[in-house]
Amino acid sequence: MALRPIFAPIFSGTDLLIEDYVDFKWHPGMSLKQKQRSIAELHSEANLKHGLNKPLEISSKSDHEVGVRLSSFNLKFITQKQRRTLTVEAAFQGSKVFERGGPFRDIFMLSPKEAKRDLRLKESGAITGFDFFGVTWDLMPRTAFYDWLYINALMKNIDLAEDLAYFDYFTDIEFNPDRSVNCQARSAALFSSLKSRDLLASALADQEAFLEMHRAGVPSPRHVNYHNPLV
Repeated sequence: MALRPIFAPIFSGTDLLIEDYVDFKWHPGMSLKQKQRSIAELHSEANLKHGLNKPLEISSKSDHEVGVRLSSFNLKFITQKQRRTLTVEAAFQGSKVFERGGPFRDIFMLSPKEAKRDLRLKESGAITGFDFFGVTWDLMPRTAFYDWLYINALMKNIDLAEDLAYFDYFTDIEFNPDRSVNCQARSAALFSSLKSRDLLASALADQEAFLEMHRAGVPSPRHVNYHNPLV
């Protein structure tokens, strides 16, 4: 057995999403077939527990094309000034700042696997924050920078953003809460909730607005013209 979270957007009230942990039968092994068996078990148990029936696995192991494309390893955006194409994973890893170094921006141009395995990320001491092209983020609130990065990248992929509306909840079979903090399934659920309430522009108005949303929940509606800040 294994325990993994599901993330479901909430479309009214103060909270933006539900995070619930589900027990399910785990199929050991690293093959795609075994991963997808575990995903099916997780979705089956989650459907029974919550009365839902439209899950989406967001990872490279998903059996749905949309879920694969939404993986941080595959979700890409083009920077506005340098016109560089970055994956969310490489952008996240290359923005990390440590006690003894960083950010290592050359990581931006690596493949997602290379970016995640770069030895400097393990040999530079404790992580102290993030620096994305000069915009700095603290470690708290937890997941704030990753959520901001993922949601803004999704805003540049309109077709994928529209597809999220068809699903009730999201999972990531590769996310182990005992070892990791950030989860692309959570970021997707947050995006879906904000979009359904027409609050994306308010939440993304500036960094402080996004941080306040993380601290307090639903942001206050604000009349702003959204400008994607991914430089």
